[in-house]
Amino acid sequence: MSETLDQYGVIGHPVAHSWSPLIHGMFARQTGQALDYRLHDVPPERFREYVLDFAARGGRGLNVTVPHKVAAAELASELTGRARRAGAVNTLMLDAERILGDNTDGAGLVRDLCSNLGLTIAQRRILIAGAGGAARGVMAPLLALNPLEIVIAARVAERARALAADFSEPDGAVRGCAFEESGGGRFDLVINATSASLHGEVPPVAESAVDAATLCYDMAYSRTDTPFVRWALARGCQRAVQGWGMLVEQAAESFHIWRGVRPDTGPVLALLAGGHPASTAS
Repeated sequence: MSETLDQYGVIGHPVAHSWSPLIHGMFARQTGQALDYRLHDVPPERFREYVLDFAARGGRGLNVTVPHKVAAAELASELTGRARRAGAVNTLMLDAERILGDNTDGAGLVRDLCSNLGLTIAQRRILIAGAGGAARGVMAPLLALNPLEIVIAARVAERARALAADFSEPDGAVRGCAFEESGGGRFDLVINATSASLHGEVPPVAESAVDAATLCYDMAYSRTDTPFVRWALARGCQRAVQGWGMLVEQAAESFHIWRGVRPDTGPVLALLAGGHPASTAS
């Protein structure tokens, strides 16, 4: 480990495909921050030992991607409120006194939706396809913007209902159900939080859920349109986008946590949106 530069990185398994070193390298050059950011491919059985050793050798922070996000939450000596509510950690801040776990996924999504895409969330109907960790990580930030309703739809209705119960609101604005039970008119925003696009598939979202004014958002991203984006466009949606913005914005949030300065995501988004192989990992 270099003695001259602060050490950061992304830890996952596998992780060779990650764009995080490029993103954080651009952030560092843009903001004049001296740091070294590297890939750390670590299997689950070595995760805890590896992070503790990285911290002991002076490592300052790690982004956490599949399959370690829950293990990172268990390892952290302190969790932020949003990490605790998400039940997962994608950002670790390390120092001699503690390991702080945070989750920037939801903040990254909201910033992309609101700042980059100009969407208003307040009093809008939202459908989230999928009830796994990706959906859980964005629930609290979305709810903080006062949507009219969030419907979580999954193949296994019990999983969707359990997730909805964890984020239940007094006015009943959160509901979980099976895909076939998610009807009831169009939604203003439909988010694909499943891994279907990575397998060339589309979640079974009802066609009645979308129209020309619906924004369809795939958390996956690809060199070409993802299957979900193609599905949305074929049904008349005027705006169907991939998750490049979420990827970059959650990274910027992590960078801000570590370095105390928020980078300009515009130049990085312009580069990455040019197209790269499909992925949902950091």
